[in-house]
Amino acid sequence: MRLNGLFLGATLLVACGGGASANEEDGVRSDTGASSNQNDTSSSTGEDTGSSTDDTGSSTGSDSASTTMDDGPGTPDTPGTSEVLRFVAMGDTGEGNDGQKKVAAAIAAKCAKDGCDFVQLLGDNIYDSGVSSTSDPQWTTKFETPYGGVSLPFYAVLGNHDYGGGGTGNEFGKGQFQVDYTKVSMKWKLPATHWGRSQKGVDMFGLDTNLIMFSRDIDKQKSSFNTWKAAAKGTWKIGFGHHPYLSNGPHGNAGRYEGIPLVPVVSGGSVKDFMDSTVCGNLDVYICGHDHSRQWLKGQCKGTELIVSGGGAKATELKGSNPTYFQSVALGFLYVTIEGNKFTGEWIDDTGKSEFTRTITK
Repeated sequence: MRLNGLFLGATLLVACGGGASANEEDGVRSDTGASSNQNDTSSSTGEDTGSSTDDTGSSTGSDSASTTMDDGPGTPDTPGTSEVLRFVAMGDTGEGNDGQKKVAAAIAAKCAKDGCDFVQLLGDNIYDSGVSSTSDPQWTTKFETPYGGVSLPFYAVLGNHDYGGGGTGNEFGKGQFQVDYTKVSMKWKLPATHWGRSQKGVDMFGLDTNLIMFSRDIDKQKSSFNTWKAAAKGTWKIGFGHHPYLSNGPHGNAGRYEGIPLVPVVSGGSVKDFMDSTVCGNLDVYICGHDHSRQWLKGQCKGTELIVSGGGAKATELKGSNPTYFQSVALGFLYVTIEGNKFTGEWIDDTGKSEFTRTITK
């Protein structure tokens, strides 16, 4: 069931998570899964159990978007039940290239085998400069055709390439075209430039980190986040955005993007400030893209698990030194299963091979 219109007139925000439900200091959160070495493309199996790791991130210092609540297609929101939510999360997809098509085929196979409720896109949905209208032919070549074999809703957030300028992200009107495409496509779901929705007892938040990069829309997104979090009833609170808090890819950590600190916009200082002040420690997991690799970071932001899943179409190198449970430059996606107090993330490559699985228990 879909609830149309504004959520209390607010605008919503994204998700880093952990929060009181994680109870970091009491050791209530436990992690079970494999751990990897820190090489760029390989992982080793093992087991990690116990409370979450400490926060290893550094500390500091015409935008109309509406927040909607969406129960998902035909799915009642029933917090506290044992319903299972399954979804795919990946970003940096919209190339229309062979890599995107291979990942799409692997998604179709995984969802046919194990089930999926939806796919979550993490920004840079259409390279290189977004779309110019809802009838732009790139919708066909870079979204509808590559995912023709995946008959699921595709929820999205926006990245810097979606806002044009060849990735500069400064053509701020372009984001609205992707919002408007929701009314055109049978599978594309972007209710606003930032949003919140619930499905099967899981509260999800979509953040517009590109506007935050430019210090735009920040007050609206903070207000929306606080309103939505106060109303959230689910066991899990998951956030989706484009820009990372921590990453071993070329873009690196927020506040030092591209290895350049203290430079307005470029360094991502406003993203780091927003995450530190508003998001981190309030929700359970933050999943993003931007760097074209797949990483599950050991470092957190005040208890929030940090995952980068940007291997949807093309790869870049891994050169950072943040500790990880798993990282790879191979193309692929994150497959998430949430049941009761368990969140399980499984990394699948573009051949359909399962490479690594980790479970968090609240």
